[in-house]
This record gives sequence, C-alpha cells and structure tokens, in this order.
Amino acid sequence: MAEHLTKSAARNIFYGGSIFFLAVFTALTIHTHFYMVNVATDESTLTESVARGKHVWERHSCINCHSLLGEGAYFAPELGNVWIRYGGKQSPEGARLGLKAWMRAQPTRIEGRRQMPQFNLTEQELDDLVDFLEWTSRINTLGWPPGISG
Repeated sequence: MAEHLTKSAARNIFYGGSIFFLAVFTALTIHTHFYMVNVATDESTLTESVARGKHVWERHSCINCHSLLGEGAYFAPELGNVWIRYGGKQSPEGARLGLKAWMRAQPTRIEGRRQMPQFNLTEQELDDLVDFLEWTSRINTLGWPPGISG
C-alpha cells in the first residue's frame, strides 16, 4: 500500500464517493415519494371538499401558528391529530360539531391564553376545513406526533 495519497487517487475517491452518495440520495428520494403516494396517504378518500379545506388552510395561513404533521409553527397546537383528540373515531359527527363550534367561538378572550383570531368562515368553509383535518388524521405518520395532546 502506498504511503501517500496521490492526486489521482484523491480525485477518484472524491468522484466515486460523490456518485455513490448521489445514487443513494436519488434512491431514498424515489422511495420516499413512492411511500408517501402509495402507502402513507389515503388517496381514495381525497375529495373536492378536502381540497377546498386545504385551500382554506392556506388562504388563512393557519400554518403560521399551527403545525400540521410536524410542519409549521409551534405557537398553537399540532392539528394533524385534532380529529382524533375531538373523538372523531368514536363520534365523527360530534367531532365535526365540536371543531366547528371551537372555530366559531374564537377568540375566547381568556386572559393569559394564546388566542386564535376569528376568521368569520362560512359554513361551507368550516365543513371543508374539518374535512381536510379529518383526512390528515388518516395519514400514516409513523407515530407523529408522539403524544395525543398535540
């Protein structure tokens, strides 16, 4: 074995390593995309109402305060599991009514608490947003968030 690393050997190690890690990165990207599209996401229940709810979410910049599936701000609770916290698995209609009532009642004006602004959403927008939150609760997040509290 050579005592010194030659310029040619260093270049070969650099290019070989770069190509190897680029191939690994590409393979992991393809695998992640395949997993998200075919395994983790419930595309069969993706309705127009869910899409409109996502537009409500984006139009009112809910992610500036809330996180959804771990992405966003941490000023307000995680909403990826809000459907489950409101009892959506046991009583879907009760969860729907509870979430809509909560959004209508904001801000609560309780001293010392963080307050959600009143967006004056229409009944259709509320239904769409709840449909979007229900749909996101069915995404396989592999245990995220770690607690039910959000």
